[in-house]
Amino acid sequence: MNKRLAAGLLIGILIGAAGTLGVFAWTAGDSRIPTSRVVLENDKVRVKEAIFIPGEKPGMHTHDLPHVGVIIDGGTLKFNYPDGKVETLELKDGDVGYRDAHVTHEAVNMGKTPIKVIEVEIK
Repeated sequence: MNKRLAAGLLIGILIGAAGTLGVFAWTAGDSRIPTSRVVLENDKVRVKEAIFIPGEKPGMHTHDLPHVGVIIDGGTLKFNYPDGKVETLELKDGDVGYRDAHVTHEAVNMGKTPIKVIEVEIK
């Protein structure tokens, strides 16, 4: 294989991997970014990447498993609960938190940039 073809293939692979890993910057109105996706699952854990888009109101949801959240890209996240309680958290890059199973809430990003969290659900 010639060097030019090899370099082109390598660049293509790196661009594809960067897009898959979310290396490219998010832009306002970008609807291609999913709110949550499973990145690994086995009989012990389910690992999800959750991206909270600024101002998006995804609605209430219930976590069926206890989980640990690791903040990748922080910001201000407001949690609305069914009983009317509201909790606002300032999440910093690298912060880690825990939530029990059967928690129902809606998480709303109050900032101007996406918040990215890796959630490790314990089965």
